[in-house]
Amino acid sequence: MTTHGFTLTAEGPFDFADSLRFVEDWPATSALPSDGRALRFAYCAESDWRPIGVSVTAAPGGVAVTTTRAAGPGIRGEVARILSLDVDGAGFAEVGAADPVLGDLQRARPGLRPVCFWSPWEAACWAVIVQRSSMLIASRIKQRIAERHGAQVVVDGRPYPAFPPPVSLVDAGGLGLPVQKEEWLRGLARAALDGVLTTEHLRSLAPEEALAELRGLPGVGPFSAGLILIRGAGVPDAFPGDEPRLFGILREAYGLPEDTAPSAYRRLAETWRPYRSWASFLFRATAY
Repeated sequence: MTTHGFTLTAEGPFDFADSLRFVEDWPATSALPSDGRALRFAYCAESDWRPIGVSVTAAPGGVAVTTTRAAGPGIRGEVARILSLDVDGAGFAEVGAADPVLGDLQRARPGLRPVCFWSPWEAACWAVIVQRSSMLIASRIKQRIAERHGAQVVVDGRPYPAFPPPVSLVDAGGLGLPVQKEEWLRGLARAALDGVLTTEHLRSLAPEEALAELRGLPGVGPFSAGLILIRGAGVPDAFPGDEPRLFGILREAYGLPEDTAPSAYRRLAETWRPYRSWASFLFRATAY
């Protein structure tokens, strides 16, 4: 099989090995086969919704990427977004210097950047599937949907299922989910085909506008909207301000009282600009 290669260079600190460890530990991707050296996955590229296989390994100053089909600027940008290499991270350390609690986390895991879902569409589907379910069960259901409705792509000699594109789920049923969730997924598929659930669209809006638009989609509440924007579209500077689990992590880290108001967390996050998403990710990553 012919493969195509390119490199991505990091601006600022970046540790691919730590990104790979996060993927291995993160419930949504922990089932991916790993040899500890490469990140391999298949997905449907936003640029054309066709399946593509990707293999990423460490390279001096960034990563080396091979793909199963030609990778134009769109796909290169998508892989960069997945690893947060499309953002200049040189100033992130300055945020940590001004916030000793965040600075301690940065020193413990230097170079760890947010690892995103393969697309905002896939992030939105995950947000629906995982509602009122454990991440382990949700991961199995998502994998089963990919195997039954998506394409198999061979990456480095091994088949990987790509989660199906929106057109494959717009009329789909029998996904192994409650009726309401399947209806929501079909609604999300229509939104993706209309261009709403794309990185280009979501990042063209101010974070507050994007979050409000996402909350108007079927099955998407405040937490899901933040997940789609931050871990789907890879927006580096957003803080949804309505995430109980993150609030609990921050309460413990900063010694805040149990009755701390959401507005206090939003004020705290203001000190992390323009890397509010990155800082939030780092706090969550340390809690896995």
